[in-house]
Amino acid sequence: MRLIIAEDSTLLREGLVRLLLEEGHEVVAAVGDAVSLMKEVEERTPDMVVVDIRMPPTHTDDGLRAALEIRKRWPTIGLLVLSQHVERNYAAQLLASNAERVGYLLKDRVAQIDEFLDALERIHAGGAAIDPEVVRQLVIRTTHGDPLARLSPRERSVLGALAQGHTNTAIAQKLHISLSSVEKNLNTIFDKLELSHTTGYSRRILAVLRYLES
Repeated sequence: MRLIIAEDSTLLREGLVRLLLEEGHEVVAAVGDAVSLMKEVEERTPDMVVVDIRMPPTHTDDGLRAALEIRKRWPTIGLLVLSQHVERNYAAQLLASNAERVGYLLKDRVAQIDEFLDALERIHAGGAAIDPEVVRQLVIRTTHGDPLARLSPRERSVLGALAQGHTNTAIAQKLHISLSSVEKNLNTIFDKLELSHTTGYSRRILAVLRYLES
């Protein structure tokens, strides 16, 4: 795939470029600030953008705002947003309009090369990839006043895998359960989260958003 890397740390940026080139991908640009990112995306229209949330010029959420603008103007471009810490509101913002071709990973995940590359492939194929640590912290924070508290441990595991961007088949393999069991658990999750009257893929998106916003 053709990628643009936007990361203000020169060491990490060059490391990502080298890794992706070695994997046979084409890095069409590598920049260190959000303004340059938008310029390169407009000129080159890549398949995928990997962008840090906190970048110049303000070092706050410039990367996130650039990512949201890219989603609005070029919805077919895949986005993988990197963050130093778990900031679930950012993940929810990324998924708010569409949970396709989008990912949110902690920077530590980049060091786990296979997981990082797998996330890129899932996003490029039209799916989503949410960092397992984000999912883990959401499970820990679930309280009795939360709609997710109505889910069984198995249902929370299934929803957690769904939030990471896995397909039904991948969830079954990950949790070592049958595909029919995954489908049954998802239907129960949709019922408990009051999404049973919503049809199609949007139910999956809404379920993930409920998870992230809990």
